[in-house]
Amino acid sequence: MTGTLITVAPTGAELDKADHPQLPTTLDELVATAVDCEAAGASLIHLHLRDTEHRPTLDGGYLRAAVEAVRETTDLVVQLSTGGSVHDPLSQRLTVLDADPDSCSLTCGTTNFGDDVFLNPWGFMSDLYVLAQEREVVPEFEIFDLGHVWSMRRLLDRHGLPFGGRVHVDLVTGVPGGMPGTPQAVMAAVQALPPEVTSWSATGIGRAHLPVLATALAAGGHLRVGMEDNVMYAKDREVSGNAELVARAATFAELMQRPPLSCEETRALLAVKDRRRAPSL
Repeated sequence: MTGTLITVAPTGAELDKADHPQLPTTLDELVATAVDCEAAGASLIHLHLRDTEHRPTLDGGYLRAAVEAVRETTDLVVQLSTGGSVHDPLSQRLTVLDADPDSCSLTCGTTNFGDDVFLNPWGFMSDLYVLAQEREVVPEFEIFDLGHVWSMRRLLDRHGLPFGGRVHVDLVTGVPGGMPGTPQAVMAAVQALPPEVTSWSATGIGRAHLPVLATALAAGGHLRVGMEDNVMYAKDREVSGNAELVARAATFAELMQRPPLSCEETRALLAVKDRRRAPSL
């Protein structure tokens, strides 16, 4: 792989807007963030939504409005989180695909998440995978621990390849309770990936952000950055916004002679169905 897919995860479900005013939680803020991050080098956006009180929500109206708005103002691949917050019921998490995203996250197992538990039992994973196949939505398999690789293997064996035939994996490291955010953990997960995997990216939470980014680039992987995962640009300096993290990742990618992929290149890499509306004449 000669280029780098840069995913931006701008909001997440964990941070408080009151503590981080630059966190994009309104629709206007999300759209502005998407435009800025595309210009900085991102080609895929991973969305969590907030309500009018800035609280995490899986409300279908908020989801559809965000997908449509980002799709109308950018060429970014739009990926919705099916994880929501750790408190969202499984049944509601399945309704995320009703918003017609290009891609969705699919976490491959239950994991401790700080003081909470991020629940992903086999039945839910299987139902979500089949639903994504039926809706022609490309899943991104989220791997929080090595055992999740084998859960993904089980999904592929049971249900076949996802829509489009490509298998894209994101290695999420540094979550308290999951894989540590170290180069060794990233490489152990990469070596365990089955041959069906066509591309992978890595995420480093908090202070693992830069070591994991550098490891992924050196090992031929792709990158996920954003305020969902990290709010610090350097010691004692918080990021000004998501585009700052994307721009830094793009600079690293250029230095490694693996420049950021365009949105069209990313669509081809992931075999995403084109849901963009043709311009009216």
